[in-house]
Amino acid sequence: MYGLTVELNLSVADSIEKLRSALQKEQMGIVSEIDFQANLKERIGYELPTYKLLGICGPRFAKQMIEADRDIGALLPCSCAVYESAPGVSRIVIQHPDVVAGQSDKAEVKSAMASAVETLNRVIADLKS
Repeated sequence: MYGLTVELNLSVADSIEKLRSALQKEQMGIVSEIDFQANLKERIGYELPTYKLLGICGPRFAKQMIEADRDIGALLPCSCAVYESAPGVSRIVIQHPDVVAGQSDKAEVKSAMASAVETLNRVIADLKS
């Protein structure tokens, strides 16, 4: 599985704000936001419902990973998609840390990503409450 998912009966904008709050509780945050819907429409004329790509970072995890392997920055920040799955319903899909851990043979990276799984599971639980 490549993602941790949750669906919310909220708009995409409200779901992102709820996600932002849940991440902050875990000392994580959103460091980038791309309006993927607008990007595709502008570049190739493709239209789809609201679709945002977010970069999520947990500084303590990023520090551990960069110290273990400077090249791992190519996989940071962790990706997240938030999109309208039905009218008034948003789906949040956060890249599973095992995706990153699986790309490294470094014990420090694997340890950081194991901790990140626990943290993101708490974020998902918070979003569901």
